Amino acid sequence: MAPPRPWRRCVPAPTGAPRPERRAARPMTSPIALVTGAGSGIGRAVARALSGAGYGLVLTGRRQQRLDAVRDELGRTDGAVLAIAADVGDPAAVRALFAATLAHFGRLDLLFNNAGVGAPAVPIEDLSYEQWMAVVNTNLTGAFLCTQEAVRIMKRQQPRGGRIINNGSISAHTPRPLSAPYTATKHALAGLTKSTALDGRAFDIACGQIDIGNAATDMTEAMAQGVLQASGERAAEPCIDVEHVGRAVLHMASLPLDANVLSMTIMASKMPYVGRG
Repeated sequence: MAPPRPWRRCVPAPTGAPRPERRAARPMTSPIALVTGAGSGIGRAVARALSGAGYGLVLTGRRQQRLDAVRDELGRTDGAVLAIAADVGDPAAVRALFAATLAHFGRLDLLFNNAGVGAPAVPIEDLSYEQWMAVVNTNLTGAFLCTQEAVRIMKRQQPRGGRIINNGSISAHTPRPLSAPYTATKHALAGLTKSTALDGRAFDIACGQIDIGNAATDMTEAMAQGVLQASGERAAEPCIDVEHVGRAVLHMASLPLDANVLSMTIMASKMPYVGRG
């Protein structure tokens, strides 16, 4: 799939918008994307899809070694892929991450907020404050901090604007048993998506959410052995190839900025999600 096409403006742009403050240290004719949680699973698959479409990339996550492995796997030798370890829940680390992106590429066209963690599957009364906050800091505060920095860049740059895609999960709509922290943050992320989409309109910033069911990654290996259902029973669940998720994100990213996929659900057709229990 080709990189995003130039978009058509349907209404006059707001006047008095700030102009970019710096030029690219490394001029790029392709769009630039930043992927959080890029060291494995969905983030890695999305990085592969974007790289194959010609995007310049910034890969981030907690483990530098994993990021370096993904960068090497992509096989880009043109300086078009950066691998920068960062904790998205740390404001200083996020500021440094986006500053490095701007210094290297001069702009940012796409942010994929993908980093996420879960908590132990225990009754809510047995969760510790620390376990709760670990999930909130990564899944929600991390997405907020990255969105904040991306918006600052996208408002200033020329051409102005860009796109933010949040990994919401099916848990943004329907919980699994014993998943209160994860489910709460994913429901909140849906609100952040809509608020960003609304507030970004005046600055040509589009924001959408992809809600992903069981994609075959290390995190979903247990699905084949059986997972707890709402009925209290355990049942195996089907998964889809994670490459389908990469292609779905690429489709969302490839639209012109006057079009937006506000919400997309991609899942195994036979997942026990649609229906009762």
